Amino acid sequence: MTTRWIVLEQRGVNLEPVRVGICGLGTVGGGTFNVLTRNADEIARRAGRPIVIEQVGARRDSPACDLTGIKVTRDVFEVARNPDVDVIVELIGGYDVARALVLEAISHGKHVVTANKALIAVHGNEIFKAAAEKGVIVAFEAAVAGGIPVIKSLREGLGANRIQWLAGIINGTGNYILTHMRDEGRTFEDVLAEAQALGYAEADPTFDVEGIDAAHKLTILASIAYGVPLQFEKAYTEGISRITAEDVEHADNLGYMIKHLGISRRTDAGIELRVHPTLIPKDRLLANVHGVKNAIEVMGDAVGPTLYYGAGAGAEPTASAVVADLLDVARDIATEHNYRTPYLAFSGIVEGDTSRPILPMENIVTAYYLRLLAVDRPGVLARVATILAEQDISIEALIQKEATEGELVPIILLTHRTREANMNEAIRQLESLADIAGPVTRIRVENLDDNA
Repeated sequence: MTTRWIVLEQRGVNLEPVRVGICGLGTVGGGTFNVLTRNADEIARRAGRPIVIEQVGARRDSPACDLTGIKVTRDVFEVARNPDVDVIVELIGGYDVARALVLEAISHGKHVVTANKALIAVHGNEIFKAAAEKGVIVAFEAAVAGGIPVIKSLREGLGANRIQWLAGIINGTGNYILTHMRDEGRTFEDVLAEAQALGYAEADPTFDVEGIDAAHKLTILASIAYGVPLQFEKAYTEGISRITAEDVEHADNLGYMIKHLGISRRTDAGIELRVHPTLIPKDRLLANVHGVKNAIEVMGDAVGPTLYYGAGAGAEPTASAVVADLLDVARDIATEHNYRTPYLAFSGIVEGDTSRPILPMENIVTAYYLRLLAVDRPGVLARVATILAEQDISIEALIQKEATEGELVPIILLTHRTREANMNEAIRQLESLADIAGPVTRIRVENLDDNA
């Protein structure tokens, strides 16, 4: 027995270790390996037993990890079948291989910890069902907002509340881009290239800038908040690639910030589930979250607004959440699974549950920012106002800029709240006018009122 475990035994730590198999040794896998080894004594004291790395499955070694004395395999499924492994930590990412690996691990009676938001959002219902049948745990705190403990807060700390809405900046890449567009007046393309050079954005940034990554995370948060099955396919996603420096400037002049938000709200008709660029007032909490940071605001009927802020990605911030899940698994291994906290916070959630449907985007009610280019001639603004009025859309504010080359006048409108379907029709009619050039830019507006 090593000196380390003798000391732990003297402190009353149970020396029956929890044996971990780490699958994937990339950024998060390497961070998890290093946090587990560096903080082994502290983690063991918290868990009541050592948590040891039994095996690593990875396509290549990480130069940042000392694998001396650790079993290493290139076949992650070997780790899932290893009888000496109690918990599989899935950090390979993606959909298909990760799903097969997790289900294989569950079938062999392994508990699972994952940081894979895409896996949980798309295949979580199936995975949770398989885990319940085998009596094992699936933990996924790191799947949303990196090191921010928002899942545990929603599932446990806010358990007394009826959650009314939640809104979040849950993709650091998009927030970095919009922050620098506003602060420096730069274009989307310019800041994206910088984010790629700095490693904040992938070579193919589609998941980040088009809202898919955020929609994965929002799907998970909404299911926990409202007790509905995971339904990623019903989430509305819209990216930030069409946001211009002019839009950012106009929003600023109107007293707003543009943020790429995931928003979910409980309504009498169902649950809103949407990711899109959003104007929010400058004095709101989320308006003041900048750079690559993440933040989620949750409104509960009893507690009011709460904000969860921090690093939403990165090796050790995400590893912090992964290891926290390992601690929970270590503590809960001896607990009969019927008494554990339900994965999605509510007992008895079934995949086909339609009692609280996800609302189609056409039924959403919100305010809007519109930017259009009009020919500089009398009567154009009146025709625009008429089209909006016919769709029951009232104007809150209007800015008409100086004519540009070719005598086109930028018109910026803020509307009061209206149904998305009405706005869709209004935009269709506006774009068909001969005096309107090009597409109408639409950005939704949310006040995120603490009293709402």
